[in-house]
Amino acid sequence: MIVRALSEIVGSPRDVSGETWTSRRLLLAHEGMGFSLHDTLIHAGTETRMHYKHHLEAVYCVEGEGTLEDLESGVTHVISAGTMYALSGHERHVLRAKSTMRMICVFNPPVTGREVHGDDGAYPAPEGAKAS
Repeated sequence: MIVRALSEIVGSPRDVSGETWTSRRLLLAHEGMGFSLHDTLIHAGTETRMHYKHHLEAVYCVEGEGTLEDLESGVTHVISAGTMYALSGHERHVLRAKSTMRMICVFNPPVTGREVHGDDGAYPAPEGAKAS
């Protein structure tokens, strides 16, 4: 059993930040759950381009407001507290935060915690893992 409080993660190596976001990684690959779980903040007034070519991601917004643009279709969705989206087709997308957005994110395959977004907005492919 794994029990962990967010307060244990803030300020630890599991508390990772980029220019437009902060991700507090609650569960990582080495914990063997088959997915990773993140409590992520998307900073107000920012735009984040992402493309998870090697991961599936589901995101549940618990706070804040912004938009999600699917760069494949050109469709833009309003994202606010209580809204979920799933990148089931590895869609290239842009998240624009009107206010600070707090998102609960699940990745399959799980991330290790050491990934860095590449120039294309993607994490590298995990060794031997496939998104299912």
